[in-house]
Amino acid sequence: MERGAATASLAGLKARIARIGGSGKARGTVLPFGISEIDRRLPGGGVSFGALHEIVGSGLGAMHGAAAALFVAGVLARTKGPVLWCLNTHDLFAPALSSVGLHPDRVIYAEPDDEKTVLFCMEEGLRHAGLAGVVGEVSRLSMTASRRLQLAAEASGVIAFVIRHWRNAAAADAFRQLTAATTRWRITAAPSSPLPVAGIGRPRWLVALIRSRAGECGEWEVEACDAQDRLALPADLADRSAQAEDGRRSAAA
Repeated sequence: MERGAATASLAGLKARIARIGGSGKARGTVLPFGISEIDRRLPGGGVSFGALHEIVGSGLGAMHGAAAALFVAGVLARTKGPVLWCLNTHDLFAPALSSVGLHPDRVIYAEPDDEKTVLFCMEEGLRHAGLAGVVGEVSRLSMTASRRLQLAAEASGVIAFVIRHWRNAAAADAFRQLTAATTRWRITAAPSSPLPVAGIGRPRWLVALIRSRAGECGEWEVEACDAQDRLALPADLADRSAQAEDGRRSAAA
């Protein structure tokens, strides 16, 4: 995309954000998942507003990349106001966003031709405090670009997510490089929850928090967000967790 065309497109995007308005970020500094096993590992007990968060699907498979996008959509579904979603692959499926609680009417799509402009649109979007969140899908994220996004998020208080997609093994290797993101997550699609009859149960994800400033890393198997944007621990795993906690309390007594 030519610079002039990109500038004109961005001007139209700004005008649309201004028309939609919105209440912006939720009150408070963090957005809890509502699962204590995850929230207690995060500073403040949830995902921080006014910060950049980095998400990656596990491996090169499209299924894991889709799980990463739905994980982000489920988080943003619990906010209020418009969401700016920037990508250059033109494959974001609105009904899938709705399935995890993010109504498509809340989403403003920015679809530039290259990843450099995706990051440019993200940074400009983060300057609008009326947005509930800003999402960008890219394969590479440099330290410089991530610092700019982090600073823009801090200034406005808007939550930002970068979803990393792997086009090839070289791009996957780049994920090992540090960025300025406050947290870094890896999402893996897992076998769905079993049903007592033939059919496909609720999808499951393996959610790994692999970097967290002032927090703790961890890994959890969860049931994917539902239409009410709720993550959940699978019943079989929750029972085991409760039994283990009871055992620790008995031992301590």
